Amino acid sequence: MPWVGVAAGGPYFRTDDGRDWTPIGQNDAVDWPDLSGLFRRRDIAAVDAHLEHLRAQGVTCLRLMLEYAQGRHRYLERPAGQFVPNMVRFWDDLFRLCERHGLRILLTPFDTFWMWLRWPRHPYNRVNGGHLRHPSELLSCAATRHAIKARMTFAVERWGGSGALFAWDLLNEIHPAHDGGCATNFGAFIHDISTHVRQLEERLYGRSHLQTISVFGPELGTAAGADIAEAVFRHPDLDFATIHLYETGTIDYPRDTVVPALATGRIVQESLSEIRDTRPFLDTEHGPIHAFKDHRLTLPERFDDEYFRHMQWAHLAAGGAGGGMRWPNRHPHVLTAGMRRAQKSLSDFAALVDWQRFRRSTAALCIDSPAVAGFGCADSTQMIGWFVRRDSVRPDGILDAAAAPLTASISVRGLQPGRYRATFWNTASGSIETAGDVVCDGESLQVQFAIHTDLAVLLRHSATQL
Repeated sequence: MPWVGVAAGGPYFRTDDGRDWTPIGQNDAVDWPDLSGLFRRRDIAAVDAHLEHLRAQGVTCLRLMLEYAQGRHRYLERPAGQFVPNMVRFWDDLFRLCERHGLRILLTPFDTFWMWLRWPRHPYNRVNGGHLRHPSELLSCAATRHAIKARMTFAVERWGGSGALFAWDLLNEIHPAHDGGCATNFGAFIHDISTHVRQLEERLYGRSHLQTISVFGPELGTAAGADIAEAVFRHPDLDFATIHLYETGTIDYPRDTVVPALATGRIVQESLSEIRDTRPFLDTEHGPIHAFKDHRLTLPERFDDEYFRHMQWAHLAAGGAGGGMRWPNRHPHVLTAGMRRAQKSLSDFAALVDWQRFRRSTAALCIDSPAVAGFGCADSTQMIGWFVRRDSVRPDGILDAAAAPLTASISVRGLQPGRYRATFWNTASGSIETAGDVVCDGESLQVQFAIHTDLAVLLRHSATQL
């Protein structure tokens, strides 16, 4: 498989054979239902069929952790420094299957959430033969830093030559709690691990995979937020930026399907404002974590499907790469069939965009109806927008698909004069609703449309048509 890189001078991705590549997928884990059959090779055929189905639904990427520390039997090392054969075989098989189906993996070395909660039995705990007294010293303990590098060396040597590896997430949800309550050492930690991985890959393979690091998004609003932002959005060793969208009260415990989407678009735009270069940005975890984890609530499927769909379109239209990556937060812990259809819809729409020449920024966008909200990103020749009604939310929190359509118009400034193809996309059906040519007069481009629930649009200058 060709490797994935960043488009030259642009905030999206491309493969090294010159093709657009959009990260569409979600989080998964070694012992969740969809992949659990690979452990001890209990049902390889089922996992093979599942990955084939994902590819057919437009999925391109899975985010996974090398271990999942909720239980006792999915550690990559046990004890520290000794790699568990069954886990190594799991990853050998998963990389082989992903290569077969053209899927890629965003890989992070540690499950820091369950490491913290299950610390008494973690292999890196000093009482179990590791070097760490407490996970609050994860970033500062020199012996543990050596162990982290040893883990990354093992992974790079065994799987780092594969194009099925999209990128390294160098640490899942790096947090001040990992460094005694501060974030001032984040940059030094990133540089050390990043340099180790990149130099090793370049020595072995003549090139290196992309790198990022993730953070629990609400931490950006704390006293350490400025130091965190400097590390996750602007660190010179990282190739793209990621955060986890778990905003309190809007995203983590949704009451309707519109407010979380508006929060998503706002957070994406705020994150883009923190980036000073052209690196891509995407959310790599989101979902109703508070509702699921603390209230033991699995959202009704119809509600959750719409919540998921709205959030992914807000993410894309606000300027994120792809639609973000859901953490299932469901029982069973998998995405629904409706979410898969939503991913296919986004994938088919993405195929209409010239990503490698898209130098997006937040669109200068005006919507003439207060009943319609939305987001857009644009450069001088393309614009992606997504619009949602906020006047027809039913008592159960979803939009009323039977409501009479509302006519609205948008005005976009900053586009190059000329003729544009306006393609309006039905996000639910995954198909073009209407399409036609419109003209930009040099000041702005105005387009009128009818909206039932939500609607996406792509504007492309005639000179950029494929």
